[in-house]
Amino acid sequence: MSFFRAENLAIQFGGIRAVDGVSFHVNEGEVFTLVGPNGAGKTTIFNLISRIYDPTEGKIFLNDHDITEIEAHRIASLGIARTFQNIELFEHATVLQNLLVGRHCHHKSKLWSEVFFTKSTRVMEHAHREKAEEVIDFLDLQHYRNQMIANLPYGVRKVVEVARALCTEPKLLLLDEPASGLNVEETEDMAFWIEDIKKDLGITVIMVEHDMSLVSAVSDRVLALNNGRMLSEGTPSEVQSDPEVIKAYLGVDE
Repeated sequence: MSFFRAENLAIQFGGIRAVDGVSFHVNEGEVFTLVGPNGAGKTTIFNLISRIYDPTEGKIFLNDHDITEIEAHRIASLGIARTFQNIELFEHATVLQNLLVGRHCHHKSKLWSEVFFTKSTRVMEHAHREKAEEVIDFLDLQHYRNQMIANLPYGVRKVVEVARALCTEPKLLLLDEPASGLNVEETEDMAFWIEDIKKDLGITVIMVEHDMSLVSAVSDRVLALNNGRMLSEGTPSEVQSDPEVIKAYLGVDE
């Protein structure tokens, strides 16, 4: 039994088949990476898993439960969190406030208890704050805790977005180009965080990434895509040496 699997996923926008018959599985505790040139369908697959898009064909399973038709607002409560290629944070809120937004899927109080700020609400708020502080410590964000997102360097914002996703306590974390816009040192730090997320937190990761140094450093298996179709699957070295993958990236024969 695989932890996550996609079966024959396809989606069509007008006459364009953005994803065309893609199938793969991800084992629990694994870092599985989708690679390919721009327009290969990688982020579209993330949008299908996140339920932003409905597939034209195919099924999506988490722990053997069909989640293909689950509403998008329920995905976080199922244990799936994601980051975005373009950072999606509240710029005029602090790092801590952004992380507490990630706790929303665990918020269970009633309106009246919120209005009167009852004991149960206070206990729950304290628990949410504790969880956010744990994530801040885990990702070494203590120095930025009370700073506005708008005042932070781009690399720190990338880490904060990962932190907000971790605050949902996911079983499956979708990382959409986590190294995009980062320098070499920041990319090395991101590889370190991904390894710790896998080993220390036991979270399964599916990643979309162009930076092959990061892909090679953290990935257990890689699936290469082109024009919405599968090209090659295997270890990072196996996929990078595949002639079809080389041709798709470079546009020439090996």
